[in-house]
Amino acid sequence: MDAVAVIPARLASTRMPRKVLAPIHSRPMLAWVYEGARRSPLLRDVIVATDSEEVMDLCRRQGWAAQLTSTDCRNGTERVQEVSRSVAAEVFVTVQGDEPLVRAEHIAELLRVMQPAVVQVGTLKTPLASHDLENPNAVKVVTDCQDRALYFSRAAIPFDRDRIVGVRYFKHLGLYAYRQPALDRFVELGESSLERVERLEQLRFLENGIAIYVGETPFDTIGVDTEADLQRVNVALATNPAAGRSSNL
Repeated sequence: MDAVAVIPARLASTRMPRKVLAPIHSRPMLAWVYEGARRSPLLRDVIVATDSEEVMDLCRRQGWAAQLTSTDCRNGTERVQEVSRSVAAEVFVTVQGDEPLVRAEHIAELLRVMQPAVVQVGTLKTPLASHDLENPNAVKVVTDCQDRALYFSRAAIPFDRDRIVGVRYFKHLGLYAYRQPALDRFVELGESSLERVERLEQLRFLENGIAIYVGETPFDTIGVDTEADLQRVNVALATNPAAGRSSNL
């Protein structure tokens, strides 16, 4: 499978501006994301997609592939679609610029999900830690018996009305895989009502009847949305340096 990874890296993020350049053990977060993705032997290339000349300058200094994209892109998927206009690939993998603990195993599971040609969109889930159940920054996902997403939410889903023992909750990880038609369709559709309410761009696919297939991984990540998240990443890498690396595949 010919796969290219794109890292959307917007500097003026709403909740935590300039977070992609925030230092993690004296290196910008984007470096951890880029190198984590680059460790995958299954990717032909890894490209940073940004609307910032400052981020482009960092990429040039580091020798990373990068593309300057429009400031009109409203989310990471639109930024990936813009890159796809000039870069051909069978599958485009999105690794969000705030996922410094991305591993090669994540990429491998995503591409496994995308093996059937019928799959247009893929993503990942991992068992949800109990402390994240009420955390709106930890997005939850429920799936059907064929591993297709039923819904994504910042709320705790499913709602355990009768306090049933053993209910499994899953966290959605900020990695996706797309085929070109899905990216083009996403941009054509425009923002959906559920996407607007939850502020979750993947709901645009579901609301318009486009299936998202979900693979499961035991490797959790810490998506950085707040300063507290950034500190958690620093602690995680200080206590377990392997958390930012991947095993040999």
